[in-house]
Amino acid sequence: MKAVLLMLTQAVPSIPWAPHDTTRPLPPVIHPAPAPAGPIAPPGDAVVLFSGADLSAWASAKDSGAAGWRLVDGAMEVVPGTGDIETRQAFGDCQLHVEWMTPPRKGNDQEPGNSGVFLMSHYEVQVLDSYENRTYADGMAGAVYGQYPPLANASRPPLEWQTYDIVFRRPRFDAQGRVLTPALVTIMYNGVLVQDHVALTGPTAHMRRPPYEAHPDRQPLKLQDHGQKVRFRSIWIRDLEAP
Repeated sequence: MKAVLLMLTQAVPSIPWAPHDTTRPLPPVIHPAPAPAGPIAPPGDAVVLFSGADLSAWASAKDSGAAGWRLVDGAMEVVPGTGDIETRQAFGDCQLHVEWMTPPRKGNDQEPGNSGVFLMSHYEVQVLDSYENRTYADGMAGAVYGQYPPLANASRPPLEWQTYDIVFRRPRFDAQGRVLTPALVTIMYNGVLVQDHVALTGPTAHMRRPPYEAHPDRQPLKLQDHGQKVRFRSIWIRDLEAP
């Protein structure tokens, strides 16, 4: 039994850096290819979560009512103060495509263009204006927030479309709620690999890394209202759960 418990403990990684340590090395800057002329179309088996037409696939994360964000030029835009939104459908293992744009820059560090993509409502991929904007390494665009900086800063300037392509494998828990395997994520940011099958330490939090708590195998995808008018378009997902 002790050997089994040790194996379970070792399944969850530790990170030698404190959350948001400003001395943690920053990744190299890579200039990505130009932004695509228009939204990237989904493959035939994808669930389209936002095509530019309406917000019917989304709800308020606070009360499950109508999503409070607005439609602008084929995109949905955060309405600051209305709160996070989440999908009405729940997902586990998935391939996710999200296109996003930050507004004209105001401020620096964590202020400009701050939002987030929360896989299973728990695990955040940071959205931020990281073009020539210095912040802590695990809080820039392409980071698994508070855990892993991106391997490269592949950001385009604000007012240009950015693209995330994410492959996510949910954590597995045993009947007692202990971690069998942690969540795993791979991220392409503007066509550049920025997270390579990294094992998450647990859910996202600010200034700390809480442990895993067992949760359902499927939960909604969530987008964050962080007070900035970030826009999103062409959001689609492929369900990778074994039948």
